[in-house]
Amino acid sequence: MKEVACSLTIAGTDPSGGAGIQADLKTFQELQSYGMSIITSVVAQNTTGVQNIHHLPLQMIEDQLESVFSDMPVHAFKTGMIANIDMMEIIQAKVKDKVIPFVIDPVMVATSGDALINEDARVYLRDQLVPLCKVITPNIPEAEFLTGEKITSTEAMQDAAKKIVDKYGAGAALVKGGHLVGDAIDFLYDGKEMYTFTEKRIDTVNTHGTGCTYSAAITAYLSHGLSLIEAVEKSKHYVTEAIKQSFDLGKGNGPTNHFAVRKEAIKL
Repeated sequence: MKEVACSLTIAGTDPSGGAGIQADLKTFQELQSYGMSIITSVVAQNTTGVQNIHHLPLQMIEDQLESVFSDMPVHAFKTGMIANIDMMEIIQAKVKDKVIPFVIDPVMVATSGDALINEDARVYLRDQLVPLCKVITPNIPEAEFLTGEKITSTEAMQDAAKKIVDKYGAGAALVKGGHLVGDAIDFLYDGKEMYTFTEKRIDTVNTHGTGCTYSAAITAYLSHGLSLIEAVEKSKHYVTEAIKQSFDLGKGNGPTNHFAVRKEAIKL
């Protein structure tokens, strides 16, 4: 039987399809990794913002995790929206002994500006989950919270990446520069080296779900056995093309195009 790369996402939903679980599964599919999902919260959202959030019962989250890990191979997994400490404790207990690449997308605020996680949970994520991950992928506002430092330059981005690894114990930190001006520059620090990934900035408002898509792509590439550097490099290209060919859908920030680079994406 053919061996299949398998990726798992643990996150909230997006019924409009641009972010969250839906974006993750689309990305896994495009990058030929068998996608699985654990839903933490059902979110009523669209391109204009978040209208309502319903958190699943904790027992249901635990049962979903048990269902997957007791039966299915997981070659890499990611977390997205985890709204509170109780959820994080359940996830931490289940994954802390797994020798599997773990990608954290520290989802704190939606593209629209709506808060998706309470402050206590942000601290718990930083102190308890970050040390378990292979890589965390904060944007600048998320990196500012994680480090407690204002970030207004590429030098400050690099300092933040180092602090997240050296002080808080992440395996690596990918600080994304989408909130600055100029080229879209991301910095990855793995505890030894600083790597730079640069693409031309795309003039568009259609960026709904970019963080989910980027981290899901990294997860999918890691599930295929690529190194972290290779996974980030390919994922940076993937998400850039997805933004470049994004969809002008909805009344707000439109979604990225997950199959924009289909022919390239399958060349693993």
